[in-house]
Formats: sequence, C-alpha cells, structure tokens
Amino acid sequence: MAPGKGDLLSRERRLAQDGGERTGQEALDGNHRGEDSIEAVRLILASASPRRAELLRAAGIAFDVLAADVDESVLPGEAPEAHVRRLAGAKVDAVRPRAGERPVLGADTVVVVDAEILGKPRDRDDAVRMLRLLSGRTHLVMTGVALSGGADAQGSPPAPERPAPEVAVTTVEFARLTEGEIDWYVASGEPADKAGAYAVQGLASRFVTRIDGSYSNVVGLPVALVYKLCKRAGLLVS
Repeated sequence: MAPGKGDLLSRERRLAQDGGERTGQEALDGNHRGEDSIEAVRLILASASPRRAELLRAAGIAFDVLAADVDESVLPGEAPEAHVRRLAGAKVDAVRPRAGERPVLGADTVVVVDAEILGKPRDRDDAVRMLRLLSGRTHLVMTGVALSGGADAQGSPPAPERPAPEVAVTTVEFARLTEGEIDWYVASGEPADKAGAYAVQGLASRFVTRIDGSYSNVVGLPVALVYKLCKRAGLLVS
C-alpha cells in the first residue's frame, strides 16, 4: 500500500529533526536505499565529533557517520602539518574498507604555539597549562582534511588511491587571561575534549580578539576546503 500523506509528513519531520544523518551499520544500509539513488552523494564522516557534524549540516552537505578509531599520538620529531595530514589520512583509511563506494571524509585539528602541538588536554592541569600558553598572544589552528574518492555524479567507481590530505591554517589571537579567568573556564568543563583546550564557538569566544582565516577551521572543520575537495573529486554534494 502506498504511504499516505500523513506518513510522508511524519518522515520529513524526523529527517528535519536529526539532519538526516545516520551512524554505524545504519549508514551503510541507507546507501542502498532507492531514495538515495536520486539524491546527491552522501559522504561518510570518519569522526564522532558533534562539531564537525554541525558544520557539515549547516553547509547542507549530506553525510553519515562511521567513526574512526586511530591513535592520535604525535610521532617523535613530527611537524604539526605532517601530523594532521597523517591522522586525517589514517582516519579515512581506517573507515574506507567499510564504506563500499561511498566517499570518506577524515579530519584532524590541532592548535600550535611555539611549534608545540596542543591536542586535547589530558586533564585539568594540562588544560590550565595550554590556556596559559595561549594567553595574550597569537597561535595557529591546523586541520588536515582527507577525502577518499567515491562514485562520482556520473556513477564512475572510486579511484583505488586516496588523494593526499590538504591542510587549512588559521591564525587566532587571544586576549591576556587572568588566573581567575583560566580557572573559571576550565571549571566549566568546555576545554576537556577540545584541541588547545578551548572552543571558539563556546564560552571561549569572549577571549578571542582576532581570527585570520577560516572560522570553521577553528571549530574543527574547514568547510570551504571540504567543498573544494568534493568538487575536485567530481562529487555532487548539494
């Protein structure tokens, strides 16, 4: 029996509420649905980051989530740019065997000050240390972005080799922070899972005095670079 108008409206509401993305096996199953065959290609996001998901959703780029589990440790002597390139590629490579012909997007973001890579803080003391380093000065935010080829808009199969990851760099300036401000911010819990121990889109926005480059890069994903890579790969994402 064909679905009634009420059924269709209910489904549209559900999609609007969750952005339409799926996770895990549901994401892969959804790729074989007839309805997807007439839609723009859906990326596989190799990340569980809610911030990256929000950025893609806001840009109207359809995606599903298959989080990659990779070791994000910095190798001895590894430069920041090489580090984010390597991890972005590693995340794609970890998920690609499960993605079929879907294009896979991987990204890794770090904060860099005095050539030191600041990832996610290990604990409260590490967050305090990072914020002291950032206080009253500029730093760099680097995100490596990798995109494996999927079947393009004409249905051609993906290339066997993954293109080399690219890197977006943004300069961010922080106001000088008092010890009281640092203690307050760390106590908020916001720094816990953020590279450099801050979220530019959150409470830390009050500390940021200047941004030179991509704002979305500082949040965790340079959306314009993602779109450029999709266009270069011949992927229809909107």
